[in-house]
Order: sequence, then C-alpha cells, then structure tokens
Amino acid sequence: MRLTTLCYIENETQYLMLHRVKKKNDVNQDKWIGVGGKFESDETPEECLLREVKEETGFTLTSYKYRGLVTFISDEYETEYMHLFTANGYTGQMISCDEGELVWINKTDIPKLDIWEGDKIFFRLLEETDNFFTLKLRYEGSTLIEHIINIY
Repeated sequence: MRLTTLCYIENETQYLMLHRVKKKNDVNQDKWIGVGGKFESDETPEECLLREVKEETGFTLTSYKYRGLVTFISDEYETEYMHLFTANGYTGQMISCDEGELVWINKTDIPKLDIWEGDKIFFRLLEETDNFFTLKLRYEGSTLIEHIINIY
C-alpha cells in the first residue's frame, strides 16, 4: 500500500501542472499531473503535502484545502491512497522540477491534456463541489474499468 499526496495549486483560472517527462520508469511518464509524492515515515498528509510542494515547486503553501481521498486499485501496481489537495496561496519563486516541466494551464484546457481517465473525474469533482469526497478508481493496465464516488 502506498500513501501519497497530490496538490493542484491555483492561480485564478489556472492550475500548476507537472508534465512528467524527466524520470525513468515513471508510471506517469508523459502524463500531466499535479505536484506531490510519497509519505515519509510518520508524516501526516499535510506535512507530506507541504514538503513535496516545496521540493517540487519551490513554493511554500500558505492556503490549502484537503479535498478528497482517491483510492487507486490496479492489476499492475500496489494499491495507492492519494490525499488530494488544492491550494490558492503560496510564497516563493518557482524552481525547476527534476520530475518534469511545471506549467500553468487554464482549467478549461486540462481535459485536452494527456491525463489519466480517473483524473478527469476528480477534476470534475473539484469544480462541482467544495465538499470532501472519496473516489475509488480501478484500472486494468491503463484502462479505467470502475469508479465509485462518495461526496460528504
């Protein structure tokens, strides 16, 4: 089981997206995702979020919200529990990321990017509700075969 965070940093009508083009053997190779990563020992979701955002972007988050818990089930990878956040406040200067290219993308253009099918579902939820949600995504290979949404 993997515990991770993912954050979409907002700048008015845009999200900061990471185009994963730099890492070898990357499950997200060539995909566009948010920033985040794996928990270190004894970290809370918030501690992991703040550390990963700082490492990958150079930003220190000053305003963020825990939006959902996404469970990824796959026939190829171990189950992952991803803590999903959005952020609309930060300080600092953006740095170069060693995992890919950081780009501000208009929210309306995100569906045109090469993103996971399940990501399209949680992007829709981020836009449609301010409530906390859980989302279960089951993949066979790279094909989404099941999704279950609960909104609280």
